[in-house]
Amino acid sequence: MIYKQGQIDRFLKKPDVSLKCVVIYGSNDGLVAEYVNQFAKAITPDINDAFQVSQLLWENISSDEGALAGEYGAQSLMGGRRVVIVRDVDNNITKPLKAMIDVVKTDTLLILTSSSLNKKSSLVALAEERDDFALIACYEDRDEAVFATAKQMFIENGFMISNEPLQLLCSRLSNDRKSNIAEIEKLITYMGTRKTITNDDVLKVISDNSATSGDDICYFTASGQTDKALQAYNKLLGEGGEPVAVVRALLYHFLKLLSCVATMEGGLGVDAAMAKLTPQVIFFRKNSFKAQLAIWNKARLMSVLELLYKAERDCKTTHMPAEEIASYLIMQLSSAANKMRKSSYNG
Repeated sequence: MIYKQGQIDRFLKKPDVSLKCVVIYGSNDGLVAEYVNQFAKAITPDINDAFQVSQLLWENISSDEGALAGEYGAQSLMGGRRVVIVRDVDNNITKPLKAMIDVVKTDTLLILTSSSLNKKSSLVALAEERDDFALIACYEDRDEAVFATAKQMFIENGFMISNEPLQLLCSRLSNDRKSNIAEIEKLITYMGTRKTITNDDVLKVISDNSATSGDDICYFTASGQTDKALQAYNKLLGEGGEPVAVVRALLYHFLKLLSCVATMEGGLGVDAAMAKLTPQVIFFRKNSFKAQLAIWNKARLMSVLELLYKAERDCKTTHMPAEEIASYLIMQLSSAANKMRKSSYNG
């Protein structure tokens, strides 16, 4: 069963013994690690307790057919529910997992992680169809998650940071939570006993680790920055990104613009209209989003959405060149935005 955040939160507060296995997969290593820790700690407070938590690498046990079942079925010497964590699994685990999961009688929670699985993987399909499995996908953090992670860490550690240095920090962080946590911890260590973080502190400690993301492509495209949009797109492809995911990100972005425009037609100002968006535009993107609202009217946005729906369909057609479709779409939209922006300035 695909677990959404509400289901995750409910389990973490009150672990359900009927949940047998959690499959956590995706390219965001930091988020994967965070969920592993949260689920394990929901069962036993000390995840380093070897009596309660067994941590394994799939490559070390994959050749031994009984190793997984033996570890999964082992009884706790100290009493209470155990956790077995198997990292870096692949589809080869699906067959032995099916064979043991309903046969081995235990209340142990099995946690499986992988960065190589995708939605078509047999293990993902198995986890999705079973009610006693939790399936959690972990991809790159969106701007909102980057901001939330930083803010929460500063609150927990008793630091004050105003809007400007926080904006600067978030603009320099990447979309991988593990990397971001390490950077923020480095800043916290640097601060020592001082509790108010300034722009200078951020500049001295945090190098620009910002990674290319779908959000970058969307904002460059909708703002008319063709060269930057294409550079970001090509970089994302080089990092293993999928063209269809880029098209979907653009679709999501232009739908947000349309929602805002529709709200403004009802009489609200731009700030009030943006405040109604869920999730809201992250603060360091707001000026760019406002500028986009000034050039994209309702008719233009409706035309863009038609192009995006067609592009998404074409990208999923096997004989169509998905990379070229997305690239041409970015050029079309960013060029149009650039012309409209210049026209509005001249007008």
